[in-house]
Amino acid sequence: MHLLVCLSIVSLLAAGSSAGAVRTMRYTSRAADEAKAWQKDVRTRLQARLRIDDLLRERNRIALDPQRLSSVDQGSYTVEELEIRATPGRRIRVIVTLPATQKGPGPAVVCMGGHGSDWHSAYDANTVSKDAARAKADRIYGGFGTALAAKGYVTISTTVSQHEIRETGRLLMGERLWDLMRCVDYLESLPQVDKARIGCAGLSLGGEMAMWLGALDERVAATVSAGFLTKMDHMEQNHCLCWKFDGLRELVDFADIYALTAPRPLQCQNGLLEPPSQFYVPLARAAMEEVRAIYRDLARPENVVLDVHPEGHVIDLPGLLYFLDKHLQRGITVWLLNSCIVR
Repeated sequence: MHLLVCLSIVSLLAAGSSAGAVRTMRYTSRAADEAKAWQKDVRTRLQARLRIDDLLRERNRIALDPQRLSSVDQGSYTVEELEIRATPGRRIRVIVTLPATQKGPGPAVVCMGGHGSDWHSAYDANTVSKDAARAKADRIYGGFGTALAAKGYVTISTTVSQHEIRETGRLLMGERLWDLMRCVDYLESLPQVDKARIGCAGLSLGGEMAMWLGALDERVAATVSAGFLTKMDHMEQNHCLCWKFDGLRELVDFADIYALTAPRPLQCQNGLLEPPSQFYVPLARAAMEEVRAIYRDLARPENVVLDVHPEGHVIDLPGLLYFLDKHLQRGITVWLLNSCIVR
């Protein structure tokens, strides 16, 4: 039995190393200016493959047109349900929490759930109305949206678990990502939000989407990606293949996408109870070593963290709160000044 487990581990690690045959834009250590040029090049290529490059060009012409559907007073914060315009022909529903009292603009976080989730999932049952079965299923998120709201963050969440393409000519992953970018647009429109202190966090598919949002939207100042760090070869089996689209594997592996976040703060979370078939810690450690290279090249090795916690496929809530508080509540001004220094 132990031999079979060991062989399985070796097989997984070996599979993870084979993706290099098609990974033409793999990040390798280089000078800081060359690393930034690599990031710009890869972002441009991925935006085109995600079929959102046209939307990015026209973003300022697409009015958000928010329409409030409901508002609930939770004491220290208010929960609002709204619709905003995602594209000229499509609207999305979002949940937003706003602190009841606040001195000046503060931090905000885009909160993301995984497969089977909706815009309520990041919040516990005491915050939003939902049935008991959904509340039980959503325990893996630890009510992290509620915890952030209680600490004075503005939060926003929308559904990214859909598997149908909603507009002709689009791509599923592109539509998911674009909707999250529109959430950032909405946060930027709020007087309660400091544009320099917008973060994102999610678990599972939500961790994947946090990876994408942090990588392709440079307005995101800090990212928590939970229950997702792995390698693409591993995701080819025993996983939903909605992560995969034409041209992706020819360019990058997940480590390269995470590398687009550098030097902005990034925390990845993986649980020790994740089985070898899922988001396995040894694979996460190997992928993280690749991500660390660009943080070293950009002189910010302290800004990337792998949080290995003792549980399974869940949010490590204390780790998430500590990381976001560190980078969005305290020291953000120093980080922004330091990030402008050319080394």
